[in-house]
Amino acid sequence: MDKMPEQDDASPVSTAPATPTSPLEFKMLPLFMDFEDFSICQPAPFSYDDKAMLELERCDYTQRITYQMARAGKTTRRVRVYADGIYDLFHQGHARQLMQAKNVFPNVYLIVGVCNDELTLRMKGRTVMNGFERYEAVRHCRYVDEIVPNAPWSLNDEFLDEHKIDFVAHDDIPYGAGGVNDIYAPLKAKGMFVVTERTEGVSTSDIVARIVKDYDVYVRRNLARGYSAKELNVSFLSEKKFRLQNKMDELKSRGKRELTKVKVDIITKWEEKSREFIDAFLLLFGKERLNTFWNESKGRIIQALSPPGSPNGSINGDDPDATDGADSEDEYMELPPEYGAGSEGSFNRKQKRSGQVNPSTSPKDTKEPEHEDVVNERPSD
Repeated sequence: MDKMPEQDDASPVSTAPATPTSPLEFKMLPLFMDFEDFSICQPAPFSYDDKAMLELERCDYTQRITYQMARAGKTTRRVRVYADGIYDLFHQGHARQLMQAKNVFPNVYLIVGVCNDELTLRMKGRTVMNGFERYEAVRHCRYVDEIVPNAPWSLNDEFLDEHKIDFVAHDDIPYGAGGVNDIYAPLKAKGMFVVTERTEGVSTSDIVARIVKDYDVYVRRNLARGYSAKELNVSFLSEKKFRLQNKMDELKSRGKRELTKVKVDIITKWEEKSREFIDAFLLLFGKERLNTFWNESKGRIIQALSPPGSPNGSINGDDPDATDGADSEDEYMELPPEYGAGSEGSFNRKQKRSGQVNPSTSPKDTKEPEHEDVVNERPSD
């Protein structure tokens, strides 16, 4: 017995079940257990178990069942169908083959024979799973009713009578062994053979080929999971190489995660800032603010787009206090010499209008009789 830690007699012993310390912790089923406690669904019994022996005793093998009777469902007992194989790396192809054998006739009792390691190694080659693992994989398939361990490679009459087998299910491809082209040929001749179809694209050999193809990947994965180089049959240098590759991949993955995290942080901050910008813009230029701004500046905008017209009393937009066009023309006209007096008079009128007086002339001299220009300019009779 294993040693248990000593307990103080004064301390109470807790009978409550242990509480898992982590969400990944759960109770594992023992490898060897009594399945009688499972009343709804149980694994298939071995041929030497009481349940299988009871089923064998109930079978009246003296009533032989033909293929036509089994197909028509006109039988007084369950039809005992046998399927055999290695079932290494049990996969969906195996399960589909057993499903076909279970449904080949109505009311079938499916018996599956699995060869042991020694026979398989001698006849076919090395297996990945040992015999116990292959037995357990097959007997937990829901289509199987009984398991025959240490099954023979070729079937003889003694074995068929011992297990009261009515039909043998296998694919129709000839299977040669021991100098025989097809070990199932005698059963086919007796009408005790039923055909099942193989599942294309999957087999144990294909799965092994995938593992060999990606050997480095699986070795690196198992090293990362805690397996030793000795357990994986890997040399010292190969182990260091694989561990270095694992470290580099880990650094790459960490760098990608950090880069993704930085990108996410930048995008998140930008979204927050953009929301702040939008809120500030709406606060300054919202609907109410825009209405107020429009009402205040509407007059200015209209004045800027259409300037005011000229004031009343002006001509061509000129200043009303400015001189008329005739006087302006007189300022820039040059008169002939014979009209010198007239030009001087014009200059004197401009001075009067502007409020300036010629200092060389007295006020008396500057006073001109009314209508003098008119009289002087009147033509003689």
